[in-house]
Amino acid sequence: MKKIIVSIFFLSISFGIIAQSYIVQIKLINKNEWGYIDINENPIGTDYYQRCFPFTENGYAIVIEEKQLFFINKFGEKLETEIQNFRLIQFAGIFGEIQGYHNGLVAVMKDNKWGYLDISGHIFIPLKYDKVSIFNGGFAVAKLKNDFFVLNNSGEENKIISNNIVSIKRFSEGLAPYSNKDKLFGFIDTNGRVVIEAKFRSVGFFSNGIAWAKTTDNIIGYINTEGIWLIQPQFQTAKDFDKISGLARVKQNNRWNYVNISGNIRHMSDTELWGDFYDGLAKGRKGGLIGFYDNTGYWVINPKFEAVRDFHNGYAAAKKSGKWGLINNIGDWVIQPKYAVIRDIERID
Repeated sequence: MKKIIVSIFFLSISFGIIAQSYIVQIKLINKNEWGYIDINENPIGTDYYQRCFPFTENGYAIVIEEKQLFFINKFGEKLETEIQNFRLIQFAGIFGEIQGYHNGLVAVMKDNKWGYLDISGHIFIPLKYDKVSIFNGGFAVAKLKNDFFVLNNSGEENKIISNNIVSIKRFSEGLAPYSNKDKLFGFIDTNGRVVIEAKFRSVGFFSNGIAWAKTTDNIIGYINTEGIWLIQPQFQTAKDFDKISGLARVKQNNRWNYVNISGNIRHMSDTELWGDFYDGLAKGRKGGLIGFYDNTGYWVINPKFEAVRDFHNGYAAAKKSGKWGLINNIGDWVIQPKYAVIRDIERID
């Protein structure tokens, strides 16, 4: 019996590994179109597109062809949707990322009303809202006229009772930043209750229970989920904490450093560039070339690239001899440099 249980255990692990796949956007040399490949460089479908966006964990990506927007799955097949000619959430800027599926739902707008489609392409939450956020952790925010609501991924809505809220951002770790009529920021929880009063000039999103916050004097520190200062305000600029390295990039006295959750400052001296930590590594530059160092300042990947992207899901795009490929976290090529552009690799569960 024990042998059978062990066999089933390892079989389930194997199926779990097989179920996961990694897909990355690529642009071929001398071809002004985009496509997708997996980590073994197998093409995803046979088509190339004018523009495309990353796959999400649910296995769908947004592509644009002839000014038409649609979704494809991890086999390159087009998803048929209940409505067509809709719009999606797009972050600010001409190259702002369009937001696709999150937690199995995608926000769509048609006739100036927002709702959500599920992964079968059907309308899951009716298009009736004036504004919505993406789902995160099973919750999203919606606005209808002057009222705000918390939506869950079952389609239920919970009205937020407050006359002083003018905007709410997306959720992260169960908390969403909101602003009031005095243009100050605080946080609400997934029940729509104010859990951190609006008293900050601006705030970041919570990551690993910590968020940066700026005082009305424009000084930045870090707070916990109760709004208590974990690291007292002292920075000009502050970024999110990286879970693996335990560090966040901060600017103090016009100098870039790193801080840990105890508030201890660390300066990396053997670099001319200080990047944010992702997956435990930060990009730096030395002698005109770029590599990656760890939270001690040790060069895990020596500077040898012309350009890089940050690590994401254990891999990073890197450029050598004018072409892009993909490296692992010890600097070995997993996709040789032969593409005009390569983006972050995404894991599909």
